[in-house]
Amino acid sequence: MKPLFLQRPSAATRLFLLATASVLLMALDHREHLIEPVREAMSGIVYPLRIVVDAPFALADSGSRWLTTRQSLYAENHQLRTQNLQHQGRLQRMEALERENQRLRQLLDSSQRVESEAAIAELIRVDLDPHSHLVEINRGTNHGVFIGQPVIDADGVIGQIDRVGPFSATVRLISDASHAIPVEVNRNGLRTVARGSGDTQQLELANIPTNADIREGDLLTASGLGDTFPRGYPVAYVSQVVSEPGEPFARVLARPAGNLDRSRKLLLLESRQETNTEDKAKTSEQEQAEEVNN
Repeated sequence: MKPLFLQRPSAATRLFLLATASVLLMALDHREHLIEPVREAMSGIVYPLRIVVDAPFALADSGSRWLTTRQSLYAENHQLRTQNLQHQGRLQRMEALERENQRLRQLLDSSQRVESEAAIAELIRVDLDPHSHLVEINRGTNHGVFIGQPVIDADGVIGQIDRVGPFSATVRLISDASHAIPVEVNRNGLRTVARGSGDTQQLELANIPTNADIREGDLLTASGLGDTFPRGYPVAYVSQVVSEPGEPFARVLARPAGNLDRSRKLLLLESRQETNTEDKAKTSEQEQAEEVNN
């Protein structure tokens, strides 16, 4: 049997029919939402593939943001720690200065000004010798460090520069048995010397009479004598006062104010002390007396 039509529809006819069918399907989908189930099914099938394709880009973006945030937080944390250390170093003498001003207004009507600049150093090594309390810092002569330079942390006096090289220096802690620092009781101005005991948690006060006005909890500050440590910086707190009958001197122990065994960042002080008018007058009188004797 021969076919009814020997020729197939032309390309234009097929295009018209397909376009008409497409328009009808779109109209029905718009009105009746007939293709919505098919679309949802296809979306569920394609979603895992989309996740797999997007995973490397999402992971790279997340890693980049994590690294950026971590670096930013580290830099901000380092900056805040540095600023906090500087502020604490400047403010730790407030209590001592307040009491000193009260005494000087009553007794001398004058004051002594202590100005200091500080540079930050970081601890890089600890000497393990139990008989010497030495630590090494990452600052040397190239950074202006000099022998005898006072060193503090955020809470109080730590020690002073003992040896110095071009890029590093050695700090002898105030707890070292060979170290001594002139101090005064912040409450009443009583002067003495705090000596290292070989224990980072303990200092000994020299030649304190049994009748001296010193109590547990008294704050000891640098007296400024000896031209090494600027006056007013906290050194220690009196922890024990033992007076035995018949003994001329009491045994007085103190706990260092600074964190000798924990601090990692330190401040190197370069102090400039201006003597007060009374000291200048005494110096002038001594010079005149020497000229008369000569």
